[in-house]
Amino acid sequence: MLERPRTVLGQEHAIFRASVRRFVETELVPHAMAWEEAGIVPREAWRKAGEAGLLCCDVAPDHGGPGGDFGHCTVVTEELARANLSGPGFVVHSDMVATYIAKFGSDDQKRRWLPGMVDGSLIGAIAMTEPDAGSDLKGMRTRAVTDGDHYVIRGQKTYISNGQNADLIVTACKTDTTAGAHGVSLIVVEATAPGFRRGRNLAKIGMKAQDTSELFYDDVRVSVANRLGAEGQGFGMLMTNLARERLVQAIRGTVLAEEAIGWTIAHTRERKAFGRTIADFQNTRFVLAELAAKTAAARAMTDGLIALQMDGTLDPVEAGMAKLFCTDLQCEVLDRCLQLFGGTGYMAETPIARAWTDARVTRIAGGAAELMKEIIGRRLFQDAR
Repeated sequence: MLERPRTVLGQEHAIFRASVRRFVETELVPHAMAWEEAGIVPREAWRKAGEAGLLCCDVAPDHGGPGGDFGHCTVVTEELARANLSGPGFVVHSDMVATYIAKFGSDDQKRRWLPGMVDGSLIGAIAMTEPDAGSDLKGMRTRAVTDGDHYVIRGQKTYISNGQNADLIVTACKTDTTAGAHGVSLIVVEATAPGFRRGRNLAKIGMKAQDTSELFYDDVRVSVANRLGAEGQGFGMLMTNLARERLVQAIRGTVLAEEAIGWTIAHTRERKAFGRTIADFQNTRFVLAELAAKTAAARAMTDGLIALQMDGTLDPVEAGMAKLFCTDLQCEVLDRCLQLFGGTGYMAETPIARAWTDARVTRIAGGAAELMKEIIGRRLFQDAR
């Protein structure tokens, strides 16, 4: 791959990357296959990651965090992707759950929860999706009804990453069923709350080390003090934070595309057919050249948006564009590269095969590709008026 120096990340990020890469290679990669078979990453790995400074990198020191920035979080995302790991769900924990608490939580909520999230003793999940409400968050049915100084929550969530391990679940609920999007609130449910229960650890075609669960709320009583922000502000919070989530998916997809091209170059240099290596065929070079050009464009796009996220000006529609382009590209690259591996690429133990199956969900999670197109299309026609 042709590489250019990246200017969006500084020297401090490079130093941090070296330590993150060492941790990933020594503490995570050796256990990856065992965790995929188990369908979950043990809590010990989370605590070790917390000790190594990989969790919630941009949480302020006042709340137990290292006080880094989104660039440090990006380094963790990229190194996990580079290692082709399907778990653990550090990105959900750090780039989603912790950011909701840090951005929208009260001082008391931050003191209660963020230090444990930083050190790995508390694991976070976010529960938005329901059996009948995926990308259409306005259609959620989970209710939270006020009863004195508590909410009583009834409903069901599904496909929840970190669902088996989670101690804290940021739960999207309808607190006013007549107000549409303005009736959604975010309430942090602690897994010890009576009435909260986990369903089975869901079997998936990919991301097998990532525990993914159904969650049930059977009249769960939660203090009103666990609500993030004001009642009815949840949908706005979700829209604000989804921009970051979508950028993170774009970053991960770009790294995996780069890695897949590298794996394929190495493989085609060694594999032979008809008396010469696969790399000697013009078709191989043309396929990889095309994919490399597209991936370079994805890298330029994501680095530009990383800079915007770091200075607080990331536009949600631009983030949606990046997610749409980079996750589609990730799937394209992995599919076409797998083809160049031949039968070897279909074997489950090969990195290209695992990455191929893991990648498919990225065009669905965090807002399906079709939703990204709708969001982008609306902006185009709005701007054309």
